[in-house]
Amino acid sequence: MTTKSHDYPARVKVGFQNKTGWIVLDQIRTVDKKRLTKRLGAIDRETVQRVKSVIKEMPVD
Repeated sequence: MTTKSHDYPARVKVGFQNKTGWIVLDQIRTVDKKRLTKRLGAIDRETVQRVKSVIKEMPVD
């Protein structure tokens, strides 16, 4: 998630800890669970569904 972005098709707007941010799906990466140090929170089901919908629409090569 980032707080600086624009309303692009591959980005999902989300509110988190009183801030507006973006889930940037066009720059997605994998991260090993061992590198995560603490859990900050979770997104709601509606946001998860929006993320899944955007991923399904993204072109694949």
